[in-house]
Amino acid sequence: MVKAAHIIMDSETLHMSRLRSVDCAAENTLHKQINRLQCQSSVASLMERNGCLEPKDIGVVGMPNSDTRGSHDETIQPATVYESTTDGNISNLRTEIVADGSAGFPREHQEGEPYKCQRQNNDRSLQDIFELQELFDDEDDDDSDWEPSQNGIISKKWFCTNCIMPNFEDVLHCDVCGEYKESEIVRHGFFASHFARGVNTHSESEELVTYQGTSTRETALGNCTAVGFDERMLLHSEGEMKSHPHPERPDRLRAIIASLATAGIFPGKCFPIPAREITQDELLKVHSLEHIKSVELTSSMMSSYFTPDTYANEHSAHAARLAAGLCADLASEIMSGHAKNGFALVRPPGHHAGITQAMGFCLHNNAAVAVLAARVAGAKKVLIVDWDVHHGNGTQEIFDGDRSVLYISLHRHEEGRFYPGTGAADEVGIMGAEGYSVNVPWKCGGVGDDDYVFAFQHIVLPIASEFSPDLIVISAGFDAARGDPLGGCDVTPAGFGQMTNMLSGLCHGKLLVILEGGYNLRSISTSVTAVIKVLLGESSGCQMGGIVPSKQGLRTVMEVLKVQVKFWPILESSYNSLLPQWEALSFRAKKKRYRRRKHLFGPIWWKWGRKRLMYHLLYGKFRLKLKRRALV
Repeated sequence: MVKAAHIIMDSETLHMSRLRSVDCAAENTLHKQINRLQCQSSVASLMERNGCLEPKDIGVVGMPNSDTRGSHDETIQPATVYESTTDGNISNLRTEIVADGSAGFPREHQEGEPYKCQRQNNDRSLQDIFELQELFDDEDDDDSDWEPSQNGIISKKWFCTNCIMPNFEDVLHCDVCGEYKESEIVRHGFFASHFARGVNTHSESEELVTYQGTSTRETALGNCTAVGFDERMLLHSEGEMKSHPHPERPDRLRAIIASLATAGIFPGKCFPIPAREITQDELLKVHSLEHIKSVELTSSMMSSYFTPDTYANEHSAHAARLAAGLCADLASEIMSGHAKNGFALVRPPGHHAGITQAMGFCLHNNAAVAVLAARVAGAKKVLIVDWDVHHGNGTQEIFDGDRSVLYISLHRHEEGRFYPGTGAADEVGIMGAEGYSVNVPWKCGGVGDDDYVFAFQHIVLPIASEFSPDLIVISAGFDAARGDPLGGCDVTPAGFGQMTNMLSGLCHGKLLVILEGGYNLRSISTSVTAVIKVLLGESSGCQMGGIVPSKQGLRTVMEVLKVQVKFWPILESSYNSLLPQWEALSFRAKKKRYRRRKHLFGPIWWKWGRKRLMYHLLYGKFRLKLKRRALV
């Protein structure tokens, strides 16, 4: 995997350079790692002798070994990193512990076969661009005078505001999502026109009419939808843009807020709650002290990285504390009856952040903080439903042995090749809490509304009803939405709304929705709006009749039912009702495989025709050997 080390030097005395080490677990050797560390130490010694800086041991950051796939063991190697402070002076030496952690992209590019390009639907994905332009460049070269011609993208001149994909200079609309080059989606949200500057007036007026009404400030106590948001979270951003804009960017929240404001939903129909910073004592219930300190240390650095894709600047620690504080207060408001439900519009996201590590764009685990705040407010049992396209490995790690918290995740897995590689169906919990981790791991991309709703009907709702929670926390990542550059799935806003509606029938509608992923501005803003509509009592717009899953979706659901029925007997009826459909599908699949194998061994008429001797010589003995090997 990747280990990043950045050296930032005073521009008046030293020419800016950057040293990075790229550690591919399947390719690089230990000698190459040692040589890089010796090189960094030599540079550090030279700078100290010249009086450029004084080293200070200001903390360590730990990362998990991604090859363990859910193990809590760590493989740690030190790397010396100099960081510039907010005043531009280089005075701090940061000793960063970087393990073979994984980046916040699909695991097929990061785990096992590092940065392997995805070829989904023959489209160049965001990971392909990162691989070609950032991850395999020559780390020993000075890139201060970099020109596009050196990386083979001479004609790529602008990045789409909506999906951050690069486009040709003379193209007015994004080749990937069709967004206009000068789109105003950040200003007007999804009301902005696809094709030109301005606003789609017909859609705007339609939405405004739908949401006109009294403010929630005038509604009865406990019958309102609370929303948590603070502009200071927008200050969390990547300090220096690399060859490509980072997908987790402040424009995500700007587009959502613009959409809600234009539609008159927030402020207006929803009740805002004031933001506060989470305290260290509250965080210590979720994270280790070392992890908390490592996040706080970034406040003195203009740019730093926990993993190659998990960045921080001098505002990131403050933003993370605000996000966690908002989630904790929303959970308390809902449990105390001051709000019917709530939506936390927060960043940085959190469900990849574990007990000791920050990863996958996440710093503090917001959902875990909310669960513990709900406990303090009186909740005995809490259900977490995570529909982010990536598995929430951090949340599962935190509650893996806790029977009072049921964690259900629906995510793209692909047999462990999709980031972060955890979340297989047989990961069910530990230490007496078996069955309290329920993973629905999709085997491919392109999963849509029918598959998600089908899994809700046969897995999520039966288990949730049996568990009978006092509060439901939704880790709402919208990177499974149609058009997302990282997810590659096909869930629509109506699909997200329907899943929210299905959960609202439990525990008297006490729902807390927490924003996680989602990197297409148009899809994330429309999806968030659809979910908040349901929280406000609107219809989801998704038809429940005629739900037909895909073949791979049915296969995944059956595998999960087979594993979880041992812990949740209520699933037996679903398993038995779907078994005939699954057997018929399996029979057809076996028949197709047999036909392909039959063609492999030659035409059947060879066996009985004039060429039967040729058939026997070519295939008879060979097939006999195969049978003997199988018997052995």
